[in-house]
Amino acid sequence: MEELDIQAVIEALLYVCGDEGLMIEDVARTLHISEKDAEHQLHICQERMEQSMPGLAVKKTGNRFQLVTNEKVAPFIEELAKVPERGKLSQASLETLAIIAYNQPITRTEIDDIRGVKSEKAIQTLINKALITDAGRAQSTGRPILYKTTNRFLEYFNLASLNELPALDEPEDHRFTEEADLFFDNIQQNE
Repeated sequence: MEELDIQAVIEALLYVCGDEGLMIEDVARTLHISEKDAEHQLHICQERMEQSMPGLAVKKTGNRFQLVTNEKVAPFIEELAKVPERGKLSQASLETLAIIAYNQPITRTEIDDIRGVKSEKAIQTLINKALITDAGRAQSTGRPILYKTTNRFLEYFNLASLNELPALDEPEDHRFTEEADLFFDNIQQNE
């Protein structure tokens, strides 16, 4: 495989792995190269990213590499991510919130699997609105972040406890039903 081709693959792998990062051994296994060569290629990727895409960076933490935004552009990202304190939640945010409420604690990957689409932006919106929070780390590979609802969630939807959430027809199915959607939509509209 040519160096440019390897770099394209590594960039794509970094993008797909998101905030969970990419381990050197994963690159080695995926590209059928040694771990030493994989680490070398990741360092080349870091340098290339620094030169050709100054808004992004490849960050190494322990044995993991992540595609992150450059610290210099952080103020602009923070400005974009600002969410009004009050305001209606998008359909994606409501779906994500319902999944978290009924399945907490839950990882982003599990949320994505249930929704069938990525949920990063919806999760960030819910964190910014203090409706969900970090609930620690899962004991699985990569130790992904677990999410749970907050007391603010209960206040926002005027619930005394999670026990007041409507029962789902098939809780073992891990799919939220129209009943849960209607509950969150009705409360949202009554604000």
